[in-house]
Amino acid sequence: MNNKYLIKITGKNTTYFLKELIKRHINIYDLKQSFKEMYLIIDTKDYDKITSIKTSYKIEIVNRIGINKYLYLFKKNIIFILSFLLSLLFIIFLSTLIFEVDILHSNKDLVQIISNDLKYYGIKKYHFKTSYNNKEKIIKAILQKEKDDLEWLEIEEVGTKYIVQVEQRKKNAPTTKCVAQNIIAKKDARILEIQATSGEVVVKKNDYVKKGTVLISGLIYNKENIVSKRCATGHVYGEVWYKVIVSLPKYYQEETLTGKSNYGLEFNILGYNYNLFSNYKTAKKKRFNLIIDNLLPITISFTHFYETKVLKKNYTLTNVNQDATSLAEKRLLNQLKKEDTILTKKVLKKDQNNSKINVEVFFKVKEDITAYQDLSKINIDELNAKEEIKE
Repeated sequence: MNNKYLIKITGKNTTYFLKELIKRHINIYDLKQSFKEMYLIIDTKDYDKITSIKTSYKIEIVNRIGINKYLYLFKKNIIFILSFLLSLLFIIFLSTLIFEVDILHSNKDLVQIISNDLKYYGIKKYHFKTSYNNKEKIIKAILQKEKDDLEWLEIEEVGTKYIVQVEQRKKNAPTTKCVAQNIIAKKDARILEIQATSGEVVVKKNDYVKKGTVLISGLIYNKENIVSKRCATGHVYGEVWYKVIVSLPKYYQEETLTGKSNYGLEFNILGYNYNLFSNYKTAKKKRFNLIIDNLLPITISFTHFYETKVLKKNYTLTNVNQDATSLAEKRLLNQLKKEDTILTKKVLKKDQNNSKINVEVFFKVKEDITAYQDLSKINIDELNAKEEIKE
């Protein structure tokens, strides 16, 4: 498109001036005229010819058409544009820095160890953020280096801050003198395995026992009489039963982070969002507002986009089993110890209620059912005397 001006000419009887323009072969593309003023569109190159005409008419530019308009706006707002770009670059620069590293743990010595390790790998105040992949490598390296002290480590980026969560490895407590005791069942179970190192085993494999049943006795008998008491030691493993009820919505949606992120500009104009430099289909956002105009309304934000993956599912009584069982298993594992093992799992029943489907899942778990019963205060002579009275 050729560059053009929309100009306004004001004065008495504008027809005379129009005739002068035609006489000078000025191209006129559009014309709106009254007696004292007229609006016309002309080529930019002809504007100087018009203003050189000696006349009492007032000539002014109303608007610009074509690329000339954008050049004019750019020159007019050059200070604002440069300030905006410099501010944007400065914000982008600041957003790539870390201003705080917060290690969440009550053990000051452990915090100092982790702090030194993080600094060694470049995670410290006023340094550039590291990439997601490099962060995972650093976590693995620290866990390997401090394997005797650390069970788990996570580094979460929150704005210009790293939050470091730490779980300290539990070390075995010093051994204490074992007192006289029975090993009893801490849960109802079916006996699967008996590992006795001291004491008398009083149950057999596949026996069904109730909570509190003596499994390995610390009381030593000679025929019908108790002759001594000792510390029964060992472990007994049993099959324990659980029922877990979970509820799943008929229409389920889950959004998870992929680990990818980038920066971009976000424009919100009349309630509609437009993004520059980010093409993620779905993302979580952290915004830094640069311009807010409540009158138009327009908001321009510098935004950190975190790519997400959205999973959508429609559940029915037919297809719910697998995901319901998986969810029930996760809940159960949160209650169990690491060494416990799920043997079997089975959906018992399911029903739907309004927008949810309820599923009951049955589990058999191999679990350490070892518990202890103190015998230190038991008087052997009194027990034997009571047994003689019964006889």
